[in-house]
This record gives sequence, C-alpha cells and structure tokens, in this order.
Amino acid sequence: MILVIDVGNTNITCGVYRGEELLTTFRMTSKLPRTSDEYGMHILDLLRMNKIEKDDIEGVIIASVVPNVMHSLTGSIQKYLGRRALIVGPGIKTGIKITSDNPREIGPDRIVDAVAAYEIYGGPVLVLDFGTATTYDLVTEDGCFGVGITAPGIRISAKALWEDTAKLPEIEIKKPASILAKETITSMQAGLVYGQIGQTEYIVNQVKKETGLENLKVVATGGLGRIIADETDAIEVYHDHLTLEGLRIIYEKNAKK
Repeated sequence: MILVIDVGNTNITCGVYRGEELLTTFRMTSKLPRTSDEYGMHILDLLRMNKIEKDDIEGVIIASVVPNVMHSLTGSIQKYLGRRALIVGPGIKTGIKITSDNPREIGPDRIVDAVAAYEIYGGPVLVLDFGTATTYDLVTEDGCFGVGITAPGIRISAKALWEDTAKLPEIEIKKPASILAKETITSMQAGLVYGQIGQTEYIVNQVKKETGLENLKVVATGGLGRIIADETDAIEVYHDHLTLEGLRIIYEKNAKK
C-alpha cells in the first residue's frame, strides 16, 4: 500500500492505495500549526480507524503548496511510518513536459492534476481544479503543459463578500433554485454559483478558440467542482479524486525508475 498526501491551502487530503484501488481517504486542516509528533499521531489514528496498520504502508508521496508545513509533515512520516516521503518537485519523473517560461513557478498540485488527467483521459485536455483558487491548465496531445489560468476560488470570493462588507452574512455555498433572488442569502448564492458557471464557460470557450482545439477534453476536480460541473456542458468529466490519482501515478513512475 502507498499513502498519498495532497497539502492544499485549506486541507491536507490523504489517500491509501493498494495498487490502483483507492481504499480510503481522510483529511486534516492545513491551517492549524502542528509538530511532527502531532502529525504523526493524527495520521496513525486515521489509518487505524480505516483498519490500516503503519507496516502496511510501503511508500509515501506528497504534493504541497504550503511550504511551512513540510518540515513537520515529512518528519512525522519518517518518525512514525519509517518511510522517506517522495516529494513532487523539480527532478521528479511525471510523464509530462513543463514548457512554461518558469517551470519552478508551477504548483505541484497543478502538475499532479495534469498528470492524472493526461494519463487517464489523454490529450489535449483542460484540467479545472475548483480549490482555494480555481485553475485551468492545458496539456497538449503530446503531453506538454505550459498554459494555465488562475482565478479566485468560490470560497475566496464568498469570504470576501462577508468579511469585507458590513451587512452581508456568512452563507452556505450552493446553487439557489433561481438566479432571480429576492433576499440577501440567495442573492449571494446566485452571484457566487452562477458567476462561477459563467466564468467557467467563458474561459473554456476562449481556450478552445485561441488554441483551435475543438476536440479538447475538459476535466474538473476540487471540492466545489461538483456544483459547477453539474450545471454546465462545458465540463465533460468530474473526477473527485483526480489529485490523489495523479500522486499514485507519479509514485509508480518513480518507483519503477
């Protein structure tokens, strides 16, 4: 079994694979500072709750966009699982070519998503990740990744509404019954969700127009991506665990190496 860990700006998402089978997933917050011992105990407890012992874990891979948690997290893996984690970064074998002007600026999470989408669905493919930020990344037919668009995520936009305005409340992010809202909460929900749908459709269509790739496959992932994917034909596939799949694929490529 291997443990795959995606460290995002909001959550640390973990998955355990036996071969290509995803056995379980669990999450921890990435905003709460923890020592290596605290990470280690949390991980061991969550593994045991899912009937997985530490000796079952043969390898670990991590992709992180939060550098200041990495010392404690990698230390916990070494101390409590007895494994040296493989870190997604420069020099790691991914199976795609990074052709942007500065490859080191590309977030590991975006690389992992691109690898998964390309390996599973082939290219050309546009990968949408509805996370803290909403990202759109293009992988060409021959596996080159060099085009990306970054926009504020739905939660960031929602947070700006209720933190930077005096009278707007914190709300649940969901699609209202109609865009024709008649009170504050549904008006905010309409603006957030329908605004994201409109942004998604426009950016996808513009990418197709400027690249000439009318056969472009559009794949989405990320926490709130399901809400958007269910409401637009611009997204063809929603894959809930695309990032974890990408980590598994990268681990296997490097294990073979």
